Amino acid sequence: MKITKIVITGGPCAGKSTAMSWIQNAFSEKGYAVLFVPETATELITGGVAPWTCGSNEEYQICQFTLQLEKEKVFERAAGTMNADKVLIVCDRGALDNKAYMTDMEFACVLRALGSTEVELRDNYDAVFHLVTAAKGAEQFYTTANNAARTETPEQAVALDDKLIAAWTGHPHLRVINNSSDFESKMRRLIGEIAAFLGEPEPLEIERKFLIEYSDVKWLESMPNCQRIEIIQTYLKAPEGEERRVRQRGIDGSYVYYQTTKRRISGLKRVEVERRLSQSEYLRLLMEADTSRRQIRKTRYCLTYENQYFEIDVFPFWNDKAIVEIELSEEDQEIRFPEKLRRIGEVTGDEAYTNAALAKIR
Repeated sequence: MKITKIVITGGPCAGKSTAMSWIQNAFSEKGYAVLFVPETATELITGGVAPWTCGSNEEYQICQFTLQLEKEKVFERAAGTMNADKVLIVCDRGALDNKAYMTDMEFACVLRALGSTEVELRDNYDAVFHLVTAAKGAEQFYTTANNAARTETPEQAVALDDKLIAAWTGHPHLRVINNSSDFESKMRRLIGEIAAFLGEPEPLEIERKFLIEYSDVKWLESMPNCQRIEIIQTYLKAPEGEERRVRQRGIDGSYVYYQTTKRRISGLKRVEVERRLSQSEYLRLLMEADTSRRQIRKTRYCLTYENQYFEIDVFPFWNDKAIVEIELSEEDQEIRFPEKLRRIGEVTGDEAYTNAALAKIR
C-alpha cells in the first residue's frame, strides 16, 4: 500500500471546493482511494469557535492546530486499514496555513504549546498545491457569497494569498497554480501537477538550472516569501545509469529525511522517485554511501516569485557563484527571474554542475 498526503491550499475564492471534486473524479479513475480532510477553520468558525470568540487569537490557533493534526492522524489510521493499493489523502488546507493568520510571536508560542517545529509541521505533507485567489488575475470572479467564513475584500485576499505562499515556501514540493487561463484550464493544470507528482503514468521532472552570481544572502533572508534550509546530501552505491541519494533536510535541529532515485530519459526530463525515511532508515542507508563521493552540504534558499518556485543553492566551497533551479510544467515555459538573481549562464544538462559531480573526490 502507498499512502500519499497532499495539501490543497490557496487564497480566498481560489477554487478549492471545485478542485476537490476534480481530484475525486480524476484519481478515483486512476485506482486511488481518495480521502478528504475537511477545512478545519471553516468547521470551527461556523460552529462558533473563532479568534473573536476565544480568549485570544493564540488560544484559537492552538485549538485549530490541535484539531487539524488529530483529524489527519485519524484519516491516516483509517487509510492504513483500507483494501487499496493506493490511497490519496487530500487536506483542504494544512497546518502551515494557520501561520498566515498569526504574528511571528503568536506562531512561536503556538509551536511551543504543540511541542513541535515549523519544519515538522510543514514537511509532514508529501506535496503542497497552492491555488491563487481569483482576486489576483481573475478579479471579476472574486466573491464571498459561497463561503460563510470568508469576509476578505479583494485587496485583503491578495495580501492573504501572498502570506499563504510564504508560509509554505520551503516545502520540497510546492506548486503554485495561477490564473493565467480560464477556470477549467486552471483545474486541469492542478490535476496535471498532482498526477506528475504521484507518477501517473510516471514521475517526470522538467527542470532548468542556471549558474548565478553569488546571491545576496541578506536580501534573501529578508524576503517574507523565502525560507532557508540546510541540506546534507549523501550519494549511495547505484547501478549504471541510475543515481541514488539520501538527504537530511531542515533547520535548527529539526530535520526530515528522504531517499531519491533518478533515471534520466532525455535532456530535460528524468524519472524521479522519492520517499520519506525515518531517522533510523536514513542512518542505515548511510552505510551504503559511495566512498568515491564526498557529502554535499549546502544552504538552500526557497523563493517564491511571481507564482514561480526557485531553489537557490549556496555551497561553502564557492564564494563567487551559486546555482538556481526551477521546476517547470512545460519545457518551453517562460521563466521570470528576480532582478537580484544575476544569471551567469544556463547549465541545464551540464554534468559538471550536478550535485553528483560536485561530490566527486578529485
